[in-house]
Amino acid sequence: MNKKSILNNGAEISWFAPICNGDDQFLGDHDPNYKSSWENTSKIVLKADELGFRNILCPSSYQVGQDTMTFASAIAPLTKQINLLTAIRCGEIHPPMLARSIATLDHILKGRLTLNIISSDLPGTSLSSEMRYQRSNEVIQILKQGWNQDFIDFKGDFYNINLPSDPVKPYQQNGGPLLYFGGYSPQGVELCAQHCDVYLMWPETILNLINHIENLKMKSIKYNRELQFGLRAHVIVRETEDEAKEYANKLISHLKIDKGNEIRNRALDSKSYGVSLQSEMRNQSDNEYYIEDNLWTGIGLARSGCGSAIVGNPDQVYEKIKKYMDIGIRSFVLSGYPNSSELDLFAKYVLPKIQTFSFPEILNRIPKNIPLSPLANGKRN
Repeated sequence: MNKKSILNNGAEISWFAPICNGDDQFLGDHDPNYKSSWENTSKIVLKADELGFRNILCPSSYQVGQDTMTFASAIAPLTKQINLLTAIRCGEIHPPMLARSIATLDHILKGRLTLNIISSDLPGTSLSSEMRYQRSNEVIQILKQGWNQDFIDFKGDFYNINLPSDPVKPYQQNGGPLLYFGGYSPQGVELCAQHCDVYLMWPETILNLINHIENLKMKSIKYNRELQFGLRAHVIVRETEDEAKEYANKLISHLKIDKGNEIRNRALDSKSYGVSLQSEMRNQSDNEYYIEDNLWTGIGLARSGCGSAIVGNPDQVYEKIKKYMDIGIRSFVLSGYPNSSELDLFAKYVLPKIQTFSFPEILNRIPKNIPLSPLANGKRN
């Protein structure tokens, strides 16, 4: 089967590494057994790799947990097939040094690196949405110059840089690592259309997701670009629908509303437009927090960001994912509570039903031969 056919019929099925305090048995009740320690989170990544997931999101957040790039670099040589969707918070590291870190990690992984672009405020600082996205825009332009040109020559509002690009050449060719992006503000949508490769959405009704997809498609046309689309979601799959719904209720059974509000407001993105859309959807759901068949918004009672889960038996969860694929979604970043247990269940009941692929492979970013980059087979300067 050729790559176009695989792209049209399959999906990139990814999991989530809870390196920033994102795992528990009950929402709002922090169990020390689920700390974001190296011991816990490394096991999850290696298990996802072994079970056949094609990518794994390593998030970024100023919470008790691990630094994203450090974690990714440590786990990278231990993995065999899985890609690492490594979050980079634009502005956190001087762009040429960030580019060198990315190039190093990409060579360790031999091209199994994807990047999640984050434009939230840096911890302890506050910028307008417009300025944060302008900074991200400049960081991305500098990265792409480094990946695709002999020199970085950039002048902007945040950075003024002129440097040779040899130290930042990645392993991946034809444009460097793929950029994943999630955001709903007009500035964020424009940034994605102009520079990024995969637009990640949070769960909403099918109609709302279609509207987001069509909006991004129209935006990307003016830049002569074609985007891929993805969904970041939680999942609860059990042998029967009743068991899945019962588990969803159990998940929030220890939650006190005040504690839930505190947890949500702690996140750096808690005031974003995307988070407000998740809250609005939860407010419109029924008295059991379902907004449509098999889409449960109860997760958002105690979590900022992605606040909904696909809930059901194996066939229902698969059919829900298939509906998302039918409207053009080809990347799924999934997780559950507890993370490792739900990973096993999804891999057992649903993953075998889906033809999976790796976006860097399907979009021809990984070279067939070792590249002539300075960290690979290139000339030593």
